[in-house]
Amino acid sequence: MKSSDNVINVNDFDVIYGIGNIGRQDDGLGWAFIDAIEPDAASHQKLVRHYQLFFEDVDLIRRHKRILFVDATKDVTTSQYRMERVLPKLDDSFTSHAISVQSILAMCHQCYQAHPDVWLLTIRGNSWELSLGLTPMATQNLALALEAVRSHGVYDTESAAEALHKRPNQIRTQHIDCTRIST
Repeated sequence: MKSSDNVINVNDFDVIYGIGNIGRQDDGLGWAFIDAIEPDAASHQKLVRHYQLFFEDVDLIRRHKRILFVDATKDVTTSQYRMERVLPKLDDSFTSHAISVQSILAMCHQCYQAHPDVWLLTIRGNSWELSLGLTPMATQNLALALEAVRSHGVYDTESAAEALHKRPNQIRTQHIDCTRIST
């Protein structure tokens, strides 16, 4: 972490959202993160555990200023964990059961003109078999991610500007039509 990075304390998040399935080994990393921080959570924080993201989460995030999503990853470029600010992007996950955080944020922008500060913490897992409990590697990666967040806060391991510069053709805004429903 560079001294110029903007660091956010974990208590500054209105919502911390763990994604995963504790019945599929390391897929439970998002929930395990929530379990670990729950005793120290600030009274204003909403802690959420879900198996996957839902379109209804657009409504959830529009009502908050800062959200941290936590999920397991198989990505080999993530050695232990990665923290990043989420950029809105409608992608191929838009109509599947595996909708992305980027698509949820893009719909929030389009449908509600709401622009919350959304972050994603991904923690490297190793096994997704039908079994309870994390693997030793995932447990170690979770501990490292928790220590980093508790001692250093949440910070962008790759700034949004760097991401745009490196992948200009992958980051684009698409227009979608939205019908607002009064709540």
